[in-house]
Formats: sequence, C-alpha cells, structure tokens
Amino acid sequence: MPTLRSLLPPRRLWQFHGGLHIPDEKTLSNGSAIAPAPIPPHLIIPLRQHIGAEARPVVKIGEPVLKGQLIARAEGQISACIHASSSGTLIAIEEHPIPHPSGLTAPCAIIETDGADTWAELPPALPHHALLDPAEIRERIRWAGVVGLGGASFPTSVKLDPGPSHRITTLIINGAECEPYITCDDRLMRERAPSILAGARIMRALLNEPDILIGIEDNKPEAIAAMRRALADTDMGAFTEIRVIPTRYPSGGEKQLIRILTGREVPSHSIPAQIGIVCQNVGSAAAVADAVLAGRPLISRVVTVTGRGITTPRNLEVRIGTPIAALIETCGGYREPVRRLVCGGPMMGFEILHPEAPITKPANCILALTAAESPDPGPALACIRCGRCAEACPANLLPQQLYWHARAKDLDRVQDYNLFDCIECGCCAQVCPSHIPLVQYYRFAKNEIWTREQEKRKSELARARHEAKQARLERQERERKAKLRQKKEALQTPTSADPSDPGAPAAAIAAARSRAAARKAASTQAETSDHA
Repeated sequence: MPTLRSLLPPRRLWQFHGGLHIPDEKTLSNGSAIAPAPIPPHLIIPLRQHIGAEARPVVKIGEPVLKGQLIARAEGQISACIHASSSGTLIAIEEHPIPHPSGLTAPCAIIETDGADTWAELPPALPHHALLDPAEIRERIRWAGVVGLGGASFPTSVKLDPGPSHRITTLIINGAECEPYITCDDRLMRERAPSILAGARIMRALLNEPDILIGIEDNKPEAIAAMRRALADTDMGAFTEIRVIPTRYPSGGEKQLIRILTGREVPSHSIPAQIGIVCQNVGSAAAVADAVLAGRPLISRVVTVTGRGITTPRNLEVRIGTPIAALIETCGGYREPVRRLVCGGPMMGFEILHPEAPITKPANCILALTAAESPDPGPALACIRCGRCAEACPANLLPQQLYWHARAKDLDRVQDYNLFDCIECGCCAQVCPSHIPLVQYYRFAKNEIWTREQEKRKSELARARHEAKQARLERQERERKAKLRQKKEALQTPTSADPSDPGAPAAAIAAARSRAAARKAASTQAETSDHA
C-alpha cells in the first residue's frame, strides 16, 4: 500500500563542491553474506575506542568475565562504556598497540577467552513504543557503549541529546558508504534493514520527532531495495524517505551528505545540530536498536576484510578486541605480497604497523593493498600551483594555502584558512600531479595546534596554581605576623594594670623583677639548709 511520503514528488538533490569519481572496488567483498568471525584465544579491548575520556576499569585482574559484562565505565560526559565481547578471564590491563595513525600503544584490557561465549545477565528490553523517560533511554544507549560506527566514534547518547537550544527538524541516516572497498554498511542494510529502521525510530523519538532521510549511493541497488521493503512493512513511511544519491566520493561525509539531501550548509566551526540536523550511521542505528530493544551492548561490529592481497575478501561479524591478524587468517591469509595493510579505506584510512592490534568500534575495514593497488608515487615534487586540489576539495577550502602555511609551521595563518573544516578525505592528494602528501601536512598542523592548545591550558593551570599558592602563603604570613603581634602586646600589657596609668608598664616590670629575686633567694636558702 503506498504511503503518504511515496505519493509526494521526490525531493530535489543538491551537489557539494568538488569530490571525485574513483573506482569503488566493492564487488571484491559484497557478494557474500556476513559471516561470524571465530572467537580468538585472546581479546585485546582498548579502554578508549571513542572520542572523549578513557573508560575506567571496574573489574580486577584475575577475575572471570562474561560476554556483555561491563568491564570499564564511561568517565565524564563525553565517554563510552566498554564491555567484554566474550567470556573468559581478565589476565591483564596493560599498554598494547592499537589501530591508530600514530602507531602508539594504549591501555587495553586483555581477556583470555574460554570458548564458551557465555552471556552475562543483560538488562531488560526497553520497548520504545512505551516511550519511557528519554533520559532513561539515553542512559541505556550510554551504558551499551554505542558510538558512531561510521568512523568518527562520537558517543551516540551525547549526539542524541542536542539540548533545548537546538530544535532538530531532520534526522539523516547515513548509508552512503562512499569510500572504495568498504561494504560493511552495504551488507548490513541488505541483511538487517528492519533493525536499522527500528534504531532510527528510537533516535527520532529522542529528537522530538523530526523527519528521517536515509541516504544511500546508487551503486548499492540491493541495499536500496532491502531498505525500501523493510520500510514498506512499517508505519514509518509518513515521516521517512529513502533517497538514492549519485555515487561520488566523499558523499558519505557528514557535511557533504547534509548538503546533498537538504541543500543546507553547516557553517564553519559549527555542528549540524545548530541548523536542526542530526546525522547517524546505519551501523549506529542498528546498535541503538540492539541496546534498547534487546538490552545488548555494543560488543561486535561488521568489518570488511578486503583488498587483492586477501585470499577471500568478505564481511565478518567481529568481536571487539579481535586481533587483526586473526581476521586475515580467517579470510585465508594473504594471496600475494601486501604493500600496505590499512585500517579503513584507501582514501581516509591509515597504515597498520602492528597486525596484532585489535579491532575497535570505529574500525570498519581491514584493507590489504598489493603493489598494483598502492603503487609508490615516488618523491614529492614542487607545487606547480595548478589549482586542482582546490577544485577537488569537498569542503571548498584552499588546500594550496593550507599546505604552504602548514609547511612553514605558521599555525595562526593555517587556522585563518579554516584548517579544521578539512575532513582529511584525501581528494586533494589524489589529484595532485606533484604527489605531495597534502593530508599529512594538514594532520601535522592539526596535531601541532592541539599540542599548543594543551600546553597553553597546562601553562594557564600551572600559573593559576602558582598564584593560588602565593596568595595562600601571603595569607598565612599575614596571619602569623598578626598572632605574634597579639602575643607581644599581651605580654607587654598585664591584665591587673590600669591601661590609663602611664607608669603601669614600669611598675609591672619592677614587680616581675621582685618576684624573680624572691624566687632566687628562696632557692639559695633551700640549698643552704640541705648542706647544713
């Protein structure tokens, strides 16, 4: 039966500036259904898999843990809980390599699995149609550790609480998945469309009933059909529309998708909520449904393991904390020498230096690139000022100017050119004829600015502490001097003397001398008697 929304004329689509048409390479992995990955002997679960504060461990080393059990609690407003993704024993909390552009280590909870995969007792489901207190539903989402699964990993409970100052009119569910090779969202929409829509309905209720727009690129016809069938089986058609958008990288970027679907621009240094829009990934929507309707925390995610270096590229349901090397082995290992192992896609991903690093919540793809897929571009040449980078930039920035100022470490000037509006999509570097690694310069400048800001905050805090200490020492010195002065005055002014008598102090001194002489005479007389 046609819905009211389906009878309306389709909304117009807009275009964003720049972008690229690049080979999507999605047929390598999107032909087979999602398969469960085996339980590894050890799970390595980082205590921070999200934007914000690191979670605080709530279990001790040597304790048994169950699947779904809370092992680290969110600290502060922007944070996310961490749960055990299988049953076993917590054997250590220690530094371990994680998938991160820096290649550094981070605190991780290491669980020796028992193979039983025994679930912990989970909280009861919260039927969304009952619409309990929205704060209670958000708290459940926070407890479940749900974060953005499109790569940003921002805590979902925070994003679903924009505050009374922001009236949300549109909820966008991002199914674009524009990056080449990655197909985890494609398979998720094909196989779990009802769960995605259920999560979207819950998020809509928390945002005061905005319209829902679901954006999917036109190179995913099976996913589009599955989502439309699932939508037809619900009563959500009056406020939900599935929009098919052209395949153009990076249409899945938050600001770019908002532009395509609504024609609106998110201002610089602003968030979408400030223009009445919230954007969530399809994986995050499914995770919200699991948390609210089934009481299950986010302990696994769909990961694409692909690239021509992989024997059998596919999508796997992977427990958080599974070592990357174990996934590669599950997919048959390497079929030929691999030039680069990447976490994420070829455009925005980063090289994995330690294959023993674990899968985390934002890790959507493990990409094994051969020499043919990732050829050596050779040394960077001088910028020829061709302007191709500016034409390709989807954020409508001036990459050449950003490059010059970042290279010169002119951090104030690079911010004048809106460096932090750069989404690091790599379009500028892709089209650069001089093979300049532009994104690396932008990341360097961002890190330098963040470091400078942290040092500035630390300096200000140290100065405030020093000033507080000096003020305290000065106050204590004043108090000490005041007490000494009062004591001296008390000694100099006997209580029996009349303060109005000018001779009172002299009389008091004379009386004291007389008493001392009397005591001395009495002592001498006593010694004489003893000798006698």
